[in-house]
Order: sequence, then C-alpha cells, then structure tokens
Amino acid sequence: MTSDTAEVVRELTVYESAIEATDIIDRKQLRPIQHGLFGEVGGIMTAAKKLVRERTSYPGYLMAAEEEFGDTLWYFAALCRRRGVGLTDVLDVTVAPKAAAARPRTSGGQVAGGPSTQPSDDLDGALMLLGRSAAALLDSTPSVEQLKEFGCRYVEALAETGISLVDVAKANYRKASGAFLEPLREDLADFDKDFGPEEQLPREFRIRVNQRATGKSYLQWNGVFIGDPLSDNITEQDGYRFHDVFHFANAAVLHWSPVIRTLIKHKRKSKAGFDEEQDGGRAIVVEEGLTAWIFSRAKQLNYFESETRVSLGILKTIHDFVGGYEVESCPMKLWEHTILQGFSVFRQLKSAEGGIIVGDRATRTLRYEPLGEQE
Repeated sequence: MTSDTAEVVRELTVYESAIEATDIIDRKQLRPIQHGLFGEVGGIMTAAKKLVRERTSYPGYLMAAEEEFGDTLWYFAALCRRRGVGLTDVLDVTVAPKAAAARPRTSGGQVAGGPSTQPSDDLDGALMLLGRSAAALLDSTPSVEQLKEFGCRYVEALAETGISLVDVAKANYRKASGAFLEPLREDLADFDKDFGPEEQLPREFRIRVNQRATGKSYLQWNGVFIGDPLSDNITEQDGYRFHDVFHFANAAVLHWSPVIRTLIKHKRKSKAGFDEEQDGGRAIVVEEGLTAWIFSRAKQLNYFESETRVSLGILKTIHDFVGGYEVESCPMKLWEHTILQGFSVFRQLKSAEGGIIVGDRATRTLRYEPLGEQE
C-alpha cells in the first residue's frame, strides 16, 4: 500500500466514524437509503450531462461533481452501516490510484488534468458502470459482493473525474455536519465583536411593531421609529409588512444583518472594507432578496407552522446565496434555527397585528411578546 492510499484509508476511517452522527434516518429502514444512493448517482450523471451541454459555460462542474460524489458517499456509508460492513472494506482505492491524490485546481474550480469541456470516453464508461452497480443495490438486501462492486465502480468514476476521495469525504462531512449537527456556541462567529458598541448589532433588543389603521406596520427601537412604514405590496395580503422580523432574527441568531445595521446606523465604518464589502448596498440586496425568497417558500408550508426542520434544499440554496459574505461561515443548522425562530415570531405578529420582537444575541434567540395595554 502506497502512502497515498494509506492516507485515504485513514481519512475514510475518520469519515466513517464522524459521519454516523449525521445519519438521522431510522436505522431499520433500508429503502430510503437505497433510493437516496441511486438518486445521488443520478446527480453525478446529471452534472456530466450539463458539462456536455453547456461546455465552458459550466465552469463549476468539478465543484458540483465533488458535492454529488460526496452525497453518494454519505448514502453508501449509511447503507454499509445498515449491512454491518465497514466502508474501508468495500472501497478499495488500489483499483484506481488516481483517486488517492488530489490534483491542483485552477482559479475556476477545475482540476488540472481533469475534464475541461466534456467528459472523456473513460469517464463516460465509468459512469455507466457506476449507474448499473447502483441499480443492483436496489435489491431488497444488497450483498457484500454487490457493495464491493459498487465501491469499485465509485472509486473508478471518481478517479476519471479528477477529484480525490479525501477531498470528497472532507467536503461532505463539512456539509453534513453543518446541516444536521448542533453547532458548538464557542465555534460560531461573532462578526462585530472587535468593534465598538456604536458599530455592533445590539446584544439585546426589544422592537415594538405596531400596525395602524392604514394597514401599515411601524417599527420602534428604544422609543425611536426606524425604517419606513411597510405594507404587503401585493394583491393577496400575506403579512409581508412584518418581514423585518426576519432581519432581526438574522441579527439575533446569526449575528449578521446589513439591513438592521443600516436601519439603526450601526455600520462598521472604522475598518476599511467592512462598510462597503460587508455592510454596503450589495449585501443589503442579498439579505432582502434572500428574505423574500425564503418567504415565498414558507408560504407553501403555512409559514413553517408545525415544522421542526427546514429542508436541506432550502438550506443549500441559502448557503450558495450568501457566498462571498461573512455569514457564509455560519453552518446550515444555524440558518435552520434562524428561520424557524423568525417565522414563529412572524406568525404571532401577523395574528395579533403587532407585538414586541425580543432578541438576545448571547443565547442566539428570538421571541415574541404581546403589546401591553399601555402600548
């Protein structure tokens, strides 16, 4: 065994142990895992199809392929776990040594020596064999030999793509742990801790929200009106006039909201770059656009009432949406908390036509209080 293949075996052992905590599917259920694995192999093939169709207009092929191979690895590990087989027992890197070592990437995310405009004939053939072996795993109870066959075809296809198995495993663990594991509070970023209080989002806040007879909502912070009065701006009224609650949820839970920084005039102007790059107009547009997009999805789910989770698809889109901004370091699980808490308060504001938004950055929580009689 070469040093490269020995490293892959070590990394796979670490991955197999660490990734188990993200497996939240009933361990007695095999079908969802089999279907998921087959679907992710289809995702690998879809990425290759897009490369053929779009050629150089699909510069992120290798990044997309790495994610699809990673999701496939997750389901394969889950399937092996349910069959009582170790991942390293069925993934033999020696059948394709090229999968052991990472190859340098270009600035566009491609891999040097990997496919640039279309998959090679070798990759096309490897993907066909991978698809057939994935179909065989749809048997009621896959055998160890079938698992080994799939593992062999997986490594071969990965090698032809030009991505290392170690890179795939590490990237997939980051994604899965960020989506399914509760983050440690001490590991979470506080984006303005190095700034003075006048440039920080408030550590604690109480925002009075009141709807007047005009149907517009008004915000007050420390007795001072902030922002503009808002209406729903749509024919079928849906409560979007209260959507600032989502920006306050971002501030309390994520410690991020260029919109709120602007409303309360707490932009970080003392350090070059922060005011323009993180708190500027483009960042504001990103947050507003993201808020509107999430709201449109939430309407289909009754504003997340009775929901305890946010779909991985929504969370992945959010992560892509905020790429390049400081908040991209926040794990998807934290975004899930932000969305669920924000919509919980939103539903109460909408029902009561007003209330108090209470945020606490220390505990990363947001809650609702009704307006008192004196208010």
